[in-house]
Amino acid sequence: MRKIEAVIRPFKVDAVTALGVGGMTLSEVRGVGRQLAETTRYAGAEYAIDLLPKVKVEIVVAEHLLDSVVSAICKAAWTGAPRDGKIFVCPIIAAIRIRTNETGETAL
Repeated sequence: MRKIEAVIRPFKVDAVTALGVGGMTLSEVRGVGRQLAETTRYAGAEYAIDLLPKVKVEIVVAEHLLDSVVSAICKAAWTGAPRDGKIFVCPIIAAIRIRTNETGETAL
């Protein structure tokens, strides 16, 4: 099993959640990457916005689904512009469904 963590633009959430993956967790987060801070004007003053709003999508999938899910997320979240986001993949040692005590891929 693998955990996919994708940090994407907020307006791309609907496209990613429409992929039909069994279950996922979404969190509103703020972050900064390699790009410089954005600047905005408010009440005649210029402000730097260092931490930009993003959405973190967390999905645990069986090993054989990993490539197709990562590919689908990339396609759904892509705009071609800087700040599209990142995807991280981590191994999962165990998964346990609390209600039924199922373990492994059946717990997903």
